[in-house]
Amino acid sequence: MAKVELTRHLYAFFPQLEGRSLEVEAGTVAEVVAEMERIAPGFAFYICDELGRLRTHVNIFVEEERLADRYKLSDRVAPDSRVFIMQALSGG
Repeated sequence: MAKVELTRHLYAFFPQLEGRSLEVEAGTVAEVVAEMERIAPGFAFYICDELGRLRTHVNIFVEEERLADRYKLSDRVAPDSRVFIMQALSGG
């Protein structure tokens, strides 16, 4: 199963994920997002817009490669992949 890792501040929005080992069965990044939504309702809409496209301030890496398909999230995920989801922070 693919291992999902999140940037620390995402736990503030999804505290039910903190301290958990996040492993999902998925063949694509879209399936990873769907599984994360199942585990933590609201997660998919937090990182994707109403059309399912990755929001501008979010990046996903599969292993060391940044997600190429930000619209359909069709990048492949191997069973032993590490998927890292990060959100940019801004402010002043």
